[in-house]
Amino acid sequence: MTKRLTMLVVAFLAFGCLAWSANAFYGVVSDSMCGAKHSRASKAAEACVAKCVQGGSKYVLVSRGKVYQLDPQDKFSDYAGKRVKVEGTLSGDTITAETVSAVTSHHHATPSSGSGGM
Repeated sequence: MTKRLTMLVVAFLAFGCLAWSANAFYGVVSDSMCGAKHSRASKAAEACVAKCVQGGSKYVLVSRGKVYQLDPQDKFSDYAGKRVKVEGTLSGDTITAETVSAVTSHHHATPSSGSGGM
């Protein structure tokens, strides 16, 4: 009986850790004024997003036609108009980023995680 109880506790802890793991989101960093207009990375998008953010807009992520708010904003200043992978948690339409990295290939799966996504 003790062995079964121990295995059950271990299984719940392992599943709980997977459920709390970060999701991976792939998309293009745009700004809150232009939104989905910048669904593809380009030099023009880089310039436009940088200018709009200087004018007071916030960074957003455009992924599969959906626009996500991003937090914290300072993690995205090097990625304006670029394709990125954002690892973090989603709450409503806001992604709280843990890490951000540039990607060169197109990824279509969003979000994904060890727990099978959302």
